[in-house]
Amino acid sequence: SMDSTLHYIHNDSDLSTNSSFSPEEERKSKVQDVVPQALLDQYLSMTDPSRAQTVDTEIAKHCAYSLPGVALTLGRQNWHCLKDTYETLASDMQWKVRRTLAFSIHELAVILGDQLTAGDLVPVFNGFLKDLDEVRIGVLKHLHDFLKLLHLDKRREYLYQLQEFLVTDNSRNWRFRAELAEQLILLLDLYSARDIYDYLRPIAFSLCADKVSSVRWISYKLVSEMVKKLYMASTSTFVVDLMNELVEKFCRCRKWSGRQTFVFICQTISEDDCLPMDQFA
Repeated sequence: SMDSTLHYIHNDSDLSTNSSFSPEEERKSKVQDVVPQALLDQYLSMTDPSRAQTVDTEIAKHCAYSLPGVALTLGRQNWHCLKDTYETLASDMQWKVRRTLAFSIHELAVILGDQLTAGDLVPVFNGFLKDLDEVRIGVLKHLHDFLKLLHLDKRREYLYQLQEFLVTDNSRNWRFRAELAEQLILLLDLYSARDIYDYLRPIAFSLCADKVSSVRWISYKLVSEMVKKLYMASTSTFVVDLMNELVEKFCRCRKWSGRQTFVFICQTISEDDCLPMDQFA
């Protein structure tokens, strides 16, 4: 009885035709039987620019905030009802709207599954990576959560872009780099030993030499976890090369801060049992 109660027939007079689709195609693309259709129409109309003048200047932000909940309610089979609205919000002129979507894109990916994520969310995700820092931080905070949902070949494409997170609009934004170090620790589980050595190692070493101590402390943990991961990999040459580079880059550094960094990294490796003691020695 619930299903029959919630099944509403869409009235042609309620349709919005501000689209390249014909009215009939537009009607079919927005019809579903999970919630009352009039309620969904009201939600979809929140992206109408006229609503910002007449209802609430931040109505688009409210729409973006609620979108994962609406998507979960409708289910992935009805994503076609929300896709256009999502793309409209993702290109909104207000960075607060895009920021809201950036913070929840990983949740939406779980709801939609890998096929829809690859087709509809990855292009939006890529756009957020090049956005303002206020938007990029939303992607960065849940980078691991999003990338783990992608297939390995697609995930590897982002290895080339990770170093771009070292560059921010404001160089004083050290929390951005601290968050990058935190995420890289989680990302170690998603990539092979060669990928870690080739792509993540240079970023980790750069973070270890950061001007802000909070960033450096997280980076020591990152390097120690990297040593542990590479040691456990079957190809043991990577961990030897990494340790040799630690000695060369930090232990023999002409600056006292570099030599201090070496001591702190050794402390972290020892405390976390990242290596057997004979290997450590």
